Amino acid sequence: MTLSEMNAGEKAIVTRIEADGELKQRLFSFGLRKGSHLKIKATSIAKSTMEIEVGSTLLALRFEEAKRIGVQRA
Repeated sequence: MTLSEMNAGEKAIVTRIEADGELKQRLFSFGLRKGSHLKIKATSIAKSTMEIEVGSTLLALRFEEAKRIGVQRA
């Protein structure tokens, strides 16, 4: 399952990140890496962006980016 398939209020653990270069560095800098626990705070009505919480950090992701992050429900 990917992060883009989850809904607001759900919790997950990151199982894989399929990103390269700049995107991978950006995700790592916000604490998003394999094994990270996160919570989906909100999704946009058009399902174009989502807000997630990783530790104490709030992070906004495009759904195209969220499709590259594999998760399992926690």
